[in-house]
Amino acid sequence: MNPYVHEFLPCGLEFGLVRLPQRHVVSFQIRFMAGTSEEPSDKLGLARLVEDTIDKGTERRTGRELLDAFDAIGAGCGSGCGRETTTFTCTVLPEHFEQALALHAEFLRTPTFPQDAFEVNVALAKQELVALEDDAQGLVDKHISLKAFGPILGRHPIGEAETLDRTTREDVESFWRSSYQAGRMLFSVAGPLDPHQVTDLLHKHFEGFGSAGRNGREPRAIRFTPQMSHYNKDLQQQQIAICWPGVDATHEDFPVQRVALGILSGGMSGRLFTEVREKRGLAYWVSAWHETPRGAGMMFLGASTTPKRCDETFDTLMREVDRLALDIEPDELERAKTGIVARHETRGDSTRAHCSELANDLFFFGRPVPPEEKIAQVQAVTVDAIRRYLAEHPRNRLCVVTLGPRPLKEERLEEVGRLEGWKVGRSKRCMIHSLVSMS
Repeated sequence: MNPYVHEFLPCGLEFGLVRLPQRHVVSFQIRFMAGTSEEPSDKLGLARLVEDTIDKGTERRTGRELLDAFDAIGAGCGSGCGRETTTFTCTVLPEHFEQALALHAEFLRTPTFPQDAFEVNVALAKQELVALEDDAQGLVDKHISLKAFGPILGRHPIGEAETLDRTTREDVESFWRSSYQAGRMLFSVAGPLDPHQVTDLLHKHFEGFGSAGRNGREPRAIRFTPQMSHYNKDLQQQQIAICWPGVDATHEDFPVQRVALGILSGGMSGRLFTEVREKRGLAYWVSAWHETPRGAGMMFLGASTTPKRCDETFDTLMREVDRLALDIEPDELERAKTGIVARHETRGDSTRAHCSELANDLFFFGRPVPPEEKIAQVQAVTVDAIRRYLAEHPRNRLCVVTLGPRPLKEERLEEVGRLEGWKVGRSKRCMIHSLVSMS
């Protein structure tokens, strides 16, 4: 029996359910196609302010009363604002599912956005920006995201102090009215539920919620900027971040990309941990990962090292990426695949994880994708497939960001510049090497 249900309701809402009859909890997720990429360029941080303020009061209850109502049914709730979506999550006992859904519909449909709550959240966002200045890894992530994805998809969710200063409560309400509506809403749920009951409840609570049209659900294009930038900051450790284009989550080579990353950074047996940290002692932390907004994918490397060993660390990171195409061992390949499957079977088996996975499937693929299908794709990856992938997606368009007391040596700039076709002059006036004081 197919455990999945997927349909579009007349109100415009996209609905997905995975039935797990033996579970003792229900987990659901509401995603709106309303992330940071929807913000006006002069109001950065607005989407996050909407997320933070929307549950601070409704036409029926104060924010305190709303929290008490969730606590009364033992609901575990959360929310988050990303590039393309804003998400609200909840895990609750099955007998309280209807009440939890009704409470979400209440604050999503009838928020009052109290002025005092808005002002508090603006002040908290500014404090986060100040704290970010002391978070070297978070700071370098912010800089490389902007270069990897461009000025729209690369935005930081907190925004900037000057854009927060010019944002008003009326801006928050306007963003909510234009973006929070059933036609831009994706609802996923996992647990021991009757699909017909869930459908009826969604009709009841979200019928007439804004427009039923599907405008505003289109993906945004990225704008990758190959360059090398250094941000000067007085630190004991130097941060390095590197990225280059990969493939998106729907590409046929996405499972190959996952396995390649598993070989590079799949735990303590991964090449980066072994070669960069254990053998050479170059990095406090080192990792490889990918990020995949819809229609695009980006490969990342990151490390934290000492300033005097920054060049050596950079060279070692690049060498390990290049070596990947030359000497993959069969046991190494199997270990990477086993790690991916094991993580899926262990961490991915909670009710909450099933709900999140279903939401991702609908978001990226437009359909539920059975776990067996994804596992089979990973298991089918071969050494030849990884070599072909690396040949078709080489690391010859790099973006490199360093944060710390010294930049990479100029010969590294010249090497990367040759790959990109940049002109690197001794004057360093080109875009490749921007020294920005942050101390």
